[in-house]
Amino acid sequence: MGRTNFENELKQLHTEIIEMGSFVETAIEDSIRAFRNNDFDLCKKIIENDKTVDEMERKIESKCLWMIAREQPIANDLRKITAALKLITDMERIGDHASDIAELTMRIEDKNAFADSEHILEMATTAIEMVRDAVTSYVNYDLELAKATEAKDDIVDNYFNLIKQEHIDMLSKEQDNIDSAVDFLFIAKYLERIADHAVNICEWVHFSKTGEYKNTLIF
Repeated sequence: MGRTNFENELKQLHTEIIEMGSFVETAIEDSIRAFRNNDFDLCKKIIENDKTVDEMERKIESKCLWMIAREQPIANDLRKITAALKLITDMERIGDHASDIAELTMRIEDKNAFADSEHILEMATTAIEMVRDAVTSYVNYDLELAKATEAKDDIVDNYFNLIKQEHIDMLSKEQDNIDSAVDFLFIAKYLERIADHAVNICEWVHFSKTGEYKNTLIF
């Protein structure tokens, strides 16, 4: 493979990762829309579309491994491909968690429980912003945006702790909504994990640009 062809392959790889990032952004946005509106049809679509995310990951992974085997890249090129291999795993996990939220939404039987979802929706707004900004930081190799995105993780963690305490307090007073409360807590936990994966993406952007990486992957 000549240098020009290799650079074209890198550009195509970049494009495919952007497409995957856009797809998982939509998945998490749709999962929260489905949760807010109790839209089971949208939930089913999200769950089905998770297969597409998996296929995207496999395709990009194969391309990365092929490029490493054929070109044996070094320095900056190798960092870009290595970062791509890692961050698509985080994107795939975000897609998984969007599907998880959709499945839980379909399980919640107590429709009145949605009236207690204000903090979850606020938490979701921040988590979605983090995913969007993490992908944007990759698109533009924007380290300042990556750093700002990572800082928002504390906001999501604070929301999770608040939601957890609210449900502990609620369950200490009455047990009628215990199943819904547990499902709500799982949704909050998945949002926390989505934010963690957004942080990971930002760290891989930093690695791709500088060669430095702080190992804080959340699996």
